[in-house]
Amino acid sequence: MSTKLIPSNPADVMVIRDLTPNVITLSVPFSRFGLVEVGGRCTVVRMTGGGVMVYSPVAYTPEAAAAVKRLDGGQGVKYLVAPDLEHHIFLSEWARAYPGARLIGPQGLPEKRTATKGANPKIRVDDAFFAVLADNRTQPPYEPQPIAPDFDADFALVYVDVHPNKEIVLLYRPEGILIEADLLFNLPAVEQYARVDAAARRGGPDHSNLLNRMFQYFTSTDGAATGPRRFQWYLISRGGNRARFNEAVRAIDSWPFDTIIPCHGEIVQSNGKEVFRKVFAWHLLRKKDK
Repeated sequence: MSTKLIPSNPADVMVIRDLTPNVITLSVPFSRFGLVEVGGRCTVVRMTGGGVMVYSPVAYTPEAAAAVKRLDGGQGVKYLVAPDLEHHIFLSEWARAYPGARLIGPQGLPEKRTATKGANPKIRVDDAFFAVLADNRTQPPYEPQPIAPDFDADFALVYVDVHPNKEIVLLYRPEGILIEADLLFNLPAVEQYARVDAAARRGGPDHSNLLNRMFQYFTSTDGAATGPRRFQWYLISRGGNRARFNEAVRAIDSWPFDTIIPCHGEIVQSNGKEVFRKVFAWHLLRKKDK
């Protein structure tokens, strides 16, 4: 089976994993530009007060619905989080299935969705957002942006407004789990392609085309993580306010977490703080602030 951008058969290739008794991940193949295999991942989290929070929705399948039901205590989805300007394509599918869910996204996302004018049938342009995180480039660094009492009780939030994609990063407080989208990749995307026929993948059975190999150098946290460190410093944080980007990284680093759930690549199940510090070492050490 061929996987280009978004799989046409998500139920056949989705990997559902009970990471903890309160957290289920839904992992799927996804290739950037149809060339670079980065994978995609949705995270479903049981909320203390009932219901679930869904971060970075992927295709809504019967299996995804069953995963929600196992955690929601009969209360369904309370919050749907579009974690940045890119991870929102399946938001409408989930909002239709759970009309009471509160939608959360970054500044600019509602306008981006409206601008499609219905050209993408997956995007319902009139979806109403409960909370749109506001850019605060001139405000004190990373003041808390409360969402709602039940959400804030379970999740800490840093909105990296100077990231190119405007990242909403969460800490699941009860279990010390960092949940993020494009802030940190951890390729290759092994789990996300586990149910895809290897022979049909781009580059053949070893999916080793040049673009994949190059991108993995800049996004794999293995070893010294020199590639990701350079990628974050010279590319991701260069175009905006690097001092503010550094502040965001330090705010996230202050959280108590050991596990990292990225949208792209492998889950870091232990020593997550060490991995985070390895990738963002220059930002944390204040190599430069401009």
